Amino acid sequence: MGVPFRQKLKVGLYVLGKRLRGEERYPLVLMLEPLFRCNLACAGCGKIDYPDEILNQRMSVAEAMEAIDECGAPVVSIAGGEPLIHREMPAIVRGYIKRKKFVYLCTNALLLAKRMDDYEPSPYLTFSVHLDGNRARHDASVCRDGVYDKAVEVIRTARKRGFRVTVNCTLFQNESAQEVAQFMNDMTALDVEGVTIAPGFWYERAPKQEVFMKRKASKDLFRSLFRLGKGREWRFNHSSLYLDFLAGNQSYQCTAWGNPTRNVFGWQRPCYLLVGEGYAKSFSELMNDTQWNNYGVGRNAKCANCMMHCGFEPTAVKDAVANPLKAAWRALRGPRVDGPMAPELPGVYGQEADAPRSPEGQNDIADPPDRRVA
Repeated sequence: MGVPFRQKLKVGLYVLGKRLRGEERYPLVLMLEPLFRCNLACAGCGKIDYPDEILNQRMSVAEAMEAIDECGAPVVSIAGGEPLIHREMPAIVRGYIKRKKFVYLCTNALLLAKRMDDYEPSPYLTFSVHLDGNRARHDASVCRDGVYDKAVEVIRTARKRGFRVTVNCTLFQNESAQEVAQFMNDMTALDVEGVTIAPGFWYERAPKQEVFMKRKASKDLFRSLFRLGKGREWRFNHSSLYLDFLAGNQSYQCTAWGNPTRNVFGWQRPCYLLVGEGYAKSFSELMNDTQWNNYGVGRNAKCANCMMHCGFEPTAVKDAVANPLKAAWRALRGPRVDGPMAPELPGVYGQEADAPRSPEGQNDIADPPDRRVA
């Protein structure tokens, strides 16, 4: 399996403790976005579409530590933007490791060769390298030639130096199962710890809207992929039940509060994928005052085609803790690849929903607060 036993045990005990105490909402992963500035402009990303005064903002080390102390999640995913641009990123990572948090430092790897000496191998630190498929696919996705080869070389170097490395792969329209299967073979040969994989989310302000898949197409693709993967030593950085969900076998609803987002504006409602929904000044305000039932498949047009791990992995983890035999059986057998798919959740928007549309005049990014939240 892709996730080490130590990490699985700590997260599992954390979830079990919350369950025994009767807590309904709690975070699994803190999604930290300490900046939005990036050195790439990817076709499917809506995160860099801000004016320079916002792209130049940086979250302080103190703010980053306050975020994890507020929410208490066992895992931190540091994204952006490109986190390695942040000059105080080594201090932020050291602070999280000191607190025994499992850190996934997301990067496109273009700066990692120069910045690797700023970090030390640790069971609590993982470089999560962004690779959206094979060379041609990835370079087209990030709109720059040569990025795939640079990333692969840096992955080899990091593994030789003893770092944990995973790959974060987002799938888009016109992917073939054979193509993705070869990509998984290549990642296995690179000896990465695991691959985080999901269909791309339909960002409203992404430069190219035609690249995103609908839910039925995503499920068909993953069934074909997992069918090809039978008997292979592929390693996914996911729970067995989330993979089964990708294959269309679980009728999960999003658990948006499972991966709360803290960025330079504050705590983003309801998740890092949606823009214009507002911000909370504290984690407590985010959890208690957000109208969570207004979001999710069948509840909100913006969420209609989402199958992203940030929302559905927490649901799968909760299911695994509640039904350990079910999770263990699926881990042993792998995702089911034939037979009827689980029904879509009831609601206004079905699996063939059109691209999300906001009410008239509200489809643009809302004006963010022109300040950082302390």
